[in-house]
Amino acid sequence: MLRLIYFILFVSAYSFSQELTHSVYFDTDKYMVPDSEEKKFDNFISKLDSVDIDKIFIYGFCDDRGTEAYNLRLSKKRANMVKWHFTDNEFSEKLITIIDGKGEVASGAVKGDELNDVRQDNRRVEIIVNTKELIKSKDSLEIPTAQELLQGELRVGDKIRLKNIYFKTGYSTIVPESIGTLKEIAKILVERKDIYFTVQGHVCCTHDTYDAVDRKTNQRNLSIARAKFIYTYLLRQGIDKKRMKYVGLRRKFPLGGHQKFDRRVEIEITYVSHKN
Repeated sequence: MLRLIYFILFVSAYSFSQELTHSVYFDTDKYMVPDSEEKKFDNFISKLDSVDIDKIFIYGFCDDRGTEAYNLRLSKKRANMVKWHFTDNEFSEKLITIIDGKGEVASGAVKGDELNDVRQDNRRVEIIVNTKELIKSKDSLEIPTAQELLQGELRVGDKIRLKNIYFKTGYSTIVPESIGTLKEIAKILVERKDIYFTVQGHVCCTHDTYDAVDRKTNQRNLSIARAKFIYTYLLRQGIDKKRMKYVGLRRKFPLGGHQKFDRRVEIEITYVSHKN
């Protein structure tokens, strides 16, 4: 029978909620995110990989030019475009609690060059991300690492999630912070010549598809590309290719919680040699 070895964290309660904010600015009468803003927006999104998101609020605004009806439509289009960027980066729509177009922001008695600056500031979308801070219970279990599990007794069917191996959103390469952990795991697997295994790749909350797009290749094979990345790394570290294979499981097995945990790779034990 399949035995799953997952890392389950028991918590007692949430502490205070923190807010992360970002503004995306738009050109006059436009609702597409300009190139000058896209990189800053992507950097903000990448920072969210390391936090546990509770809710995302998106509010669109316009300057005071145009009719009231026109400004309201344009502000909603801007808010929806920002929402699309979140879903395109594998954020679940369930996290986006409010998306609203607020219309124009009055400029009051401001005139001249200062008025142009104010109008530019008002052509924006405001993003507010509420994050959850978890407090460990005193009775929390110590969670074993993948390294500890791989060094212990293993059986066919055991599935080990490679904790702290995180992938950049939309890519098959791991984030720099995960390289050290992967090196440790590779060293253990080189020594554990008694086990054979399958590297399983997963993706998170893909939008209207069964699999996510690898942005480097533009192919819909991100889960298998992530598994292959780990497989290739282990192969280069000296593990016999006869002992392992890789497979992409798309988004069939979501863990729930933060999306970064679904952008994951697991190792399933397929054979254990009992030779002395």
